[in-house]
Amino acid sequence: MEVINLAFIAKRRAECGWTQQDMAEFLGFKNASAYQKYEKGEYAFKAIHLPILARKLGCDLQDLFYNRQVF
Repeated sequence: MEVINLAFIAKRRAECGWTQQDMAEFLGFKNASAYQKYEKGEYAFKAIHLPILARKLGCDLQDLFYNRQVF
């Protein structure tokens, strides 16, 4: 099962020098606190957000996921 890798998103955002406010504006959110809720997993990123995130973070879409084993 593929799961969005929120830790990767936060780490990559910091590596790129983007603030949460930058990301909020890029994704069309009202403010950084709204974006923060997505990055912390309180809200789920929508499918439409993922290619936008990958482009902004300079990574492949697949990089936003990790494989979680389900037993």
